[in-house]
Amino acid sequence: MTDNAASSAGPLVTGSEIARLAGVTRAAVSNWRRRYDDFPAPAAGAANSPLYVLAEVQEWLDKQRKGQEVSPEVELWQAMRAAYGEQMIAGLAAVAAELAGEPGAGLPDDIAARVRELTRAGRPVDLVNGLTERFLDSARRAGSDQVTPERVVRAVRHFAPELPAGATVFDPACGIGVLLLSVAADTGTRCRGQETDADSARFAQLRADLLGRSGVRVVAGDSLRADAWPDLKADLVVCDPPAGVTEWGREELLLDSRWELGVPSKAEGELAWLQHAYAHTEPGGQVLMVMPASAAYRKAGRRIRSELVRRGILRQVVALPPGTATSHALPVHLWCLRRPANATGVDTNHTVRMVDLTGNAPEGSLEPRPDQVADVPLIELLDDVVDLTPGSHLRSRHRDYPGEYAALRAELEEQVRRLAALLPELAAGGGPGSLDAATTSVADLARAGLVAYEGPEPVSTSDQLDTDYLRGFLRSSANARRSTSVSGTYRLDGRGSRIPRMGIADQRRYGSAFRALTAFEEGMRKADELSRRLAEIARDGLATGALEPRE
Repeated sequence: MTDNAASSAGPLVTGSEIARLAGVTRAAVSNWRRRYDDFPAPAAGAANSPLYVLAEVQEWLDKQRKGQEVSPEVELWQAMRAAYGEQMIAGLAAVAAELAGEPGAGLPDDIAARVRELTRAGRPVDLVNGLTERFLDSARRAGSDQVTPERVVRAVRHFAPELPAGATVFDPACGIGVLLLSVAADTGTRCRGQETDADSARFAQLRADLLGRSGVRVVAGDSLRADAWPDLKADLVVCDPPAGVTEWGREELLLDSRWELGVPSKAEGELAWLQHAYAHTEPGGQVLMVMPASAAYRKAGRRIRSELVRRGILRQVVALPPGTATSHALPVHLWCLRRPANATGVDTNHTVRMVDLTGNAPEGSLEPRPDQVADVPLIELLDDVVDLTPGSHLRSRHRDYPGEYAALRAELEEQVRRLAALLPELAAGGGPGSLDAATTSVADLARAGLVAYEGPEPVSTSDQLDTDYLRGFLRSSANARRSTSVSGTYRLDGRGSRIPRMGIADQRRYGSAFRALTAFEEGMRKADELSRRLAEIARDGLATGALEPRE
């Protein structure tokens, strides 16, 4: 069924909405789909997010005695889905305008009638909040970046400073206002926002009006290219900027006065938003920016990160748990900035607090444990990379250098003792070339069925041939030359290789020696890795003061 045909059949519902209708979990609906052949077929949507005709679902639920009475709010939501499809924000804005009494709200007649019926039984603000929650739930399940995820909002609220009475809060990329209105929950707070999408900006303003938030003003427009609040200085700026956007207007904004810390590259749009937010912060004011983890170390942003650190502007970086941003599993960071209160623009702050919560569950505590926090001196950050990733700084501070050094040293000493024992006892032989007289090719052995190539290395298939003997001679320098192609590729199974002919007892004697040499080589590789790790931990431990030379 096409989308148009599905729309004509009536409102569509997702699996989650079916679960709400039936009063069961989403897993139960998935089980029904698999177990019942007569479960309605998807009418639209993708394979991983199918949509079903509401009437067909309701009929099936009634038939199975699994249904519940559909509430008027659910019926309204389904009617809006049918009318607006992917443009649900426009539908929400139209409903909010209807609730606010705006003439010409633009709602279809049937939806307007449902809205009026619901408002006769309840408050308009309750209806708009209920529809907003349904939209946010739908966006979260779809993994959409259209709105700031609930977990990100919770994190920003947790780390936001306590605001003074009558404070000003600004969000230059506010979407439908979720972050702005959540952080500035006090009705006396003066809130300002801007959003590129006109429907989102309209809905944010209308919802604030319905909530009685008279101090909220949200306007539509591109904050970077057309700043609607050029003279605004806020006590707190919060922002969840568009991620990965390269067309943010760099060419036309090269000489913009907002780039106090350096002109961001085309690939560093998040750093453009960060400086825009910082430009709107009054002395002593703060910025909380949601940033991708890669912004902490990407080469292109090194200069701007360096200025943030050098001037004492950056106060804290929080690595939030994976899954906090519901649209992906990648970790996101929260950068906390503070504009110096003095005229120099440089703060006397000498450390940046690093908080690593990446080991926590997304719904877990945001209060860090002592081992998840480190106050890092600025001088340690101002190197060639200026890496602001909290985990890279916490590992060095909470590492047990003495314990690791002692354990690695003991392991290396034991490995060296084992290496000496692995070397086979070898006596003088008949001299170079003494085994060349009587040899046979691997190709002949393969044709005779004595050699198989079932894995990366050939194996013997007969009691007449020892596998270690075979592989040992194949690795000799003479056979390595025969097994190397013109391009330089080495093939261990080279059929042009030749091995000496000798009895099985002698083969096993040679095979034992070759096997010991292979074990010795593997032991040497392990010793080399242990040596590298031991030297690294010793050097870092001495440099950080965790270790010191004995008298």
